[in-house]
Amino acid sequence: MKRRLPAEWEEQDGVLLAWPHKDSDWHPVLHEVEPVFVEIATKISLYERVVIIAPDQAMVQDKLRQAGARMERVTVHEIASNDTWMRDFGPLSVLEDGKPLLLDFFFNGWGLKFAADQDNQATRRLHQAGAFAATPLKTVGLVLEGGSIESDGKGTLLTTEECLLGPNRNPHLSREELEAALAEEFGTDHILWLGSGFLAGDDTDSHIDTLARLCPGNTLLYVSCPDEGDLHFSALRQMATEIASFRTTDDHPYRLIPLPWPSPRHDEDGQRLPATYANFLIINGAVLVPTYQDENDATALAAIAEAFPGRDIIGVDCLPLIEQHGSLHCLTMQIPKGVLP
Repeated sequence: MKRRLPAEWEEQDGVLLAWPHKDSDWHPVLHEVEPVFVEIATKISLYERVVIIAPDQAMVQDKLRQAGARMERVTVHEIASNDTWMRDFGPLSVLEDGKPLLLDFFFNGWGLKFAADQDNQATRRLHQAGAFAATPLKTVGLVLEGGSIESDGKGTLLTTEECLLGPNRNPHLSREELEAALAEEFGTDHILWLGSGFLAGDDTDSHIDTLARLCPGNTLLYVSCPDEGDLHFSALRQMATEIASFRTTDDHPYRLIPLPWPSPRHDEDGQRLPATYANFLIINGAVLVPTYQDENDATALAAIAEAFPGRDIIGVDCLPLIEQHGSLHCLTMQIPKGVLP
């Protein structure tokens, strides 16, 4: 059986979302964050389908209808969740001999930091509800979050040592054993390990989708910090050096496009929030890019447009999202073509 993990820029059936609710960490700021979810879901629906889990189907449908979403492309399932970070507890879709297969990895709240009992069951509950038609689902005995890996669809996987080799993920596996497990599940034969780079306020232990992203044409977008006085400067400079040393499977350097660094943002307690332009979502015909009411937003949109010619580049104000230490890509999980009914 030959497996392949598609790249995010390949054709999709739709995108999964988990709606914020009063029993999630969003409760104190629901009025601020819910409009962001409405905007994201509405914009996706203009290009492809949106599958949402939420405690109240009618409420979500009503809000999206009022916002002008393409409702024939919206499906809402009443399924419980602890939180809204679908990227990390949603299914990872591979192609096995060309046919889609859903992989359900174990989600332990980013290394046992947060409750995840409902989130960890969401993929199976969606499957039981018929959300994925007849696509088979395989439960995998590994802890892995979707935000921790990037695929080019051709056997290359980009990830970080900080996350995948952390003591609260899969401590029973060595790097070599983990590489073998990833090769078995994803068909990967070329893993790029990033050893440097972090975002203050990030709960994920340096998910790759906050730092660097694989793009078409052997291109890498990565965050860069030009401010020598910023606490990230040294680590991100080292990360840039590492990325410059990466080679494709045919031993060519990647085309590198740096992303700008948004101005520091802090919560009401003065803690740094993890704003990053790398947390964009690729969909059919477009890229949704997080913006932060920042002077660097336009530069970020231009850099991402350079990596994705021919696609609409759409900014979404995600300033409310980083209050809970995530952004746009973290909320979403794309579903490749051939999965949804």
